[in-house]
Amino acid sequence: MNLARLTELAAATVTATQRQLPPAIRPLALAVPVHYEAAPHPSVLAEGFEPDILGLFSGHPHGTELAHDSPAPPEILLYLENLWDLAEGDPAVFREETRLTYLHELGHYLGWDEDELTARGLE
Repeated sequence: MNLARLTELAAATVTATQRQLPPAIRPLALAVPVHYEAAPHPSVLAEGFEPDILGLFSGHPHGTELAHDSPAPPEILLYLENLWDLAEGDPAVFREETRLTYLHELGHYLGWDEDELTARGLE
């Protein structure tokens, strides 16, 4: 599947996921831009992330922005070719993995650590 079609599927999945969020979280989620990339940039890999990373939250968690001298704007990156590879070419699996990865990265924005994400089924 080409990158344009993967982007369409992923964006539709994220939008549907956002609509299903609890009302208290939905505005926070909508405020964080989601970027769809084919694969991680070499600078991400240079930071020690594995080449098959599915997604990444960048920036400071919600509520901590003012605690930093130069707060980076939050963003969520989804790596579509890696998600597609994990899904082994199955669009339904791709959508589910995209949903889970988006929620996982949104959890980081909300300030949840890996243990809290696991407890919520977002590992």
